[in-house]
Amino acid sequence: MSSDEKDEKLDRRAFFTLGIKKTAKAAVNIAQARVEQRAKNFIRPPFAIEELDFLLKCTRCDACIKACPHEIIFPLSARLGVEVVSTPALDLLSGACHLCDGWPCVVACEPQALQLPSDLEPDEEVAHPHLAIATIIAQTCLPFSGPECGACGSVCPVPGAIKWDMTRPTINEEICIGCAQCREACITEPKSITISTT
Repeated sequence: MSSDEKDEKLDRRAFFTLGIKKTAKAAVNIAQARVEQRAKNFIRPPFAIEELDFLLKCTRCDACIKACPHEIIFPLSARLGVEVVSTPALDLLSGACHLCDGWPCVVACEPQALQLPSDLEPDEEVAHPHLAIATIIAQTCLPFSGPECGACGSVCPVPGAIKWDMTRPTINEEICIGCAQCREACITEPKSITISTT
């Protein structure tokens, strides 16, 4: 075989290898986009890794569910799809994430589908993870119709997440992590704070 033929063979091999890599990357990107779109229907526990990796790592062992002292982690039902069935999510409409000391749900996750940041300095405190979006419904929130309340502000664990315009609360979306402690404390029925993924 001549050197020209060898070079041509190597060029063809490189071309096909590059093509396979690009196709594989495109397939992963499509899968990632699809699972992220589906994940807008639920809220993962604190420090969940990216959704596609989460689905590949999570063994559906229920360890994080059992470790939650506030019982707000639950397994997703089959109606949301076979890919996510029995994986954990947060029920922030019935309760709140209390950002527990030591993060027991994360520590309980052996396959590390839930992971604390690995780049922390010794003695550095773990920053609160962003979980969801909290929104105040002004039409039913008591301070917007006259009476003072303040129940939400007294329990918020994130300084500056709830701001006050005189006696009326507003949520600073840049600071709020969506833990739902404000919703849990809200005294109106139905609650005057909604929790969503988007």
